[in-house]
Amino acid sequence: MDNFRGAALMVLSMLGFAFEDMFIKLLADALSVGQILVMLGLGGALVFGGVVVAQGRKPLSRDMLNLPIALRALGEIIGTMCFVSAIVLTPISSASAILQATPLVVTLGAALFLGEAVGWRRWSAIIAGLLGVLLIIRPGMESFQMLSLLAVGAVFALAMRDLATRRTPAVFSTMQLSFLGFAVVVPAGLILMAAQGDAFVLPRGIEWVYFLSGMSVGILAYYAIVAAMRVGQVSFVTPFRYARLLFALVIGVTVFGESPDALTLTGAAVIVLSGIYTVWRERRIGVLP
Repeated sequence: MDNFRGAALMVLSMLGFAFEDMFIKLLADALSVGQILVMLGLGGALVFGGVVVAQGRKPLSRDMLNLPIALRALGEIIGTMCFVSAIVLTPISSASAILQATPLVVTLGAALFLGEAVGWRRWSAIIAGLLGVLLIIRPGMESFQMLSLLAVGAVFALAMRDLATRRTPAVFSTMQLSFLGFAVVVPAGLILMAAQGDAFVLPRGIEWVYFLSGMSVGILAYYAIVAAMRVGQVSFVTPFRYARLLFALVIGVTVFGESPDALTLTGAAVIVLSGIYTVWRERRIGVLP
């Protein structure tokens, strides 16, 4: 029963993240990407900072001045900037499909930088997943869009964040790292606004609805994913992360009028199947609990 509860929580989490992406894209009709990052960063930092204080911990400390946390923060900044820009400037369905390659790149990074043993089967799955990404972005073809590389940048930056998290001292709680992840996005958003010459725009009623809705479902989704990984076995629960792609496709078609073509759907399927196989294989060889 615990595995099924974990799977249900994971699916709900992915639904929440998909709706968060939808609200961000809707916000972009009136606000710049930089301002959206500032607002999301402030909102998340206030929420998670409050939780950390309630737990009797300090949101920030001198002990956080170490390389793993610095790399994690850098990955968070670049990954968030790239992915938010991707869902704003490109179809949400294709951006979400490319994002599903992140676990594969994490496995790749673990082999290259953390010394984890990866056999030929998982290498094959990683290569297949990256080929799936190429099917979506199609470099060199007439349908290629340079902006689609934003989602690719997000994949590699978020993979760096996840790899750095593995080397983060265990003394820091998940909530402390979550607070820091949101907090570092605020100055990044301000720098982006300054670089692009964007002025701060006072949100109207509907923008506040989008923002508060996005923040609310995002925080609930974050809580649900943490609960899912604690309730069920990682190897059983993790494949349900790919439900986010299904939700993103439905939102893309129904809310934004997107029409993913055959190559995009094929690439997405290849990425998902490669990721599921990698999780299954890691379970077989004992990498996952």
